[in-house]
Amino acid sequence: MTMCVAIIGSGPAGYYTAEALVKSLGDDICIDIIDRLPTPYGLIRAGVAPDHQSIKGVYRRYEKTNLLNNVRFVGNIDVGDAVTIEELRGLYDAVVLAVGAPKDRPLGVPGHELDGVVGSAAFVGWYNAHPDFETLDPNLNIESAAVIGNGNVAVDVARVLAKTPEEMENSDLARHAAEIIHNSSLKHIYMFGRRGPLEAKFTPKELGELGSLSNCVTVVNPDHLPEDIGEADPVIRKNMAHLEAFSKNTPGSKPVTLHIEFYAKPAQVLGQDHVTGLKMEKTYVENGNCMNTGEFFEIDCGLVVPCIGYRTLPIPGVPYDNDGGRFKNENGVIDDGLYCTGWARRGPSGTIGTNRPDAFEVADQIATRMSDTQKPGRSGLDALIKERDLWAVTFRDWKRIEEAETNAAEGDAPRAKFANRDQLLDALK
Repeated sequence: MTMCVAIIGSGPAGYYTAEALVKSLGDDICIDIIDRLPTPYGLIRAGVAPDHQSIKGVYRRYEKTNLLNNVRFVGNIDVGDAVTIEELRGLYDAVVLAVGAPKDRPLGVPGHELDGVVGSAAFVGWYNAHPDFETLDPNLNIESAAVIGNGNVAVDVARVLAKTPEEMENSDLARHAAEIIHNSSLKHIYMFGRRGPLEAKFTPKELGELGSLSNCVTVVNPDHLPEDIGEADPVIRKNMAHLEAFSKNTPGSKPVTLHIEFYAKPAQVLGQDHVTGLKMEKTYVENGNCMNTGEFFEIDCGLVVPCIGYRTLPIPGVPYDNDGGRFKNENGVIDDGLYCTGWARRGPSGTIGTNRPDAFEVADQIATRMSDTQKPGRSGLDALIKERDLWAVTFRDWKRIEEAETNAAEGDAPRAKFANRDQLLDALK
């Protein structure tokens, strides 16, 4: 008996699930990994910062899984549009939603809809050549930009905005983004966190990179740093060492100044049609909670990038937790034969590796529910694809796209990403 499983989404959560299923069931499993894009790897390709190539290297692990005889990549198939969840549930013994959380959590203050407010999912997707965001075209002919959040995504956005072309020459920064970023007139980048340095979510490695930017000096208000951190864990201690070093820097000592500001939260985005500034409220932390002071200040800026979290997109027919921004589930089980994993299961939290335990737990749930349903699985999907004249991209096709991007690279760049679906598919013609 061979079990047929469809995994929707080819990011880390999807590939870890495929890996776990193969380890659990061996040759008794047949897996199709379906993605709406012609490219695999999800946030590894389109979310990890373009200058963090070592992190992107985890794709090699996923590639090994995809080269197994019983695992297949089916790209360029939009589940929910070209094929429905109900149709897949009729074709496969199990359907696993590993679609991540691609939608930005809204800033939710007056003015957040103004032109020039760009959520981090969109902004990161834009500079990472995600086809959904190729035409974003943010205005960087400005002197100041504000990044909202104190996590690694906020650090990534600030760093990419601050780096010179020479510092990005080993990256796969999208060409359309490089042209705008490297010709910007930015002099000030603000990174705001509503809590203090002890509650910040960035990691020491990423924070430390902000201290070695060739064209940008990073500064911190020393009054925001605690005098005594007590028995803080090693991560906080390392972060504090970086922040204390930044607090000794002089604003304006380099062409661009990155201001890391704590105890400040957005109250209003200022402007008529386009962002002209931010009104911020000063805060303090009491028993771990962010408290308002009623004291406000304003800064001028022409771009606001909120890095405050993400939400999974609802899918018709799948129970959805609107408050949590994810699918309703019990330990990854949504319904009989329907599962979810990764951010779609638990919300946007953790690192790439955090998806692995989720995947193995869901794989166990699937394995214990094996039954001889004799559903068509792969052959059924292929019949639908042929009937609807869909263009399914195989893993072999993807390798041709990858080769074309590598060949198009200039200098020390690892690849020149194709930034829209037509370019990606043209590489196969």
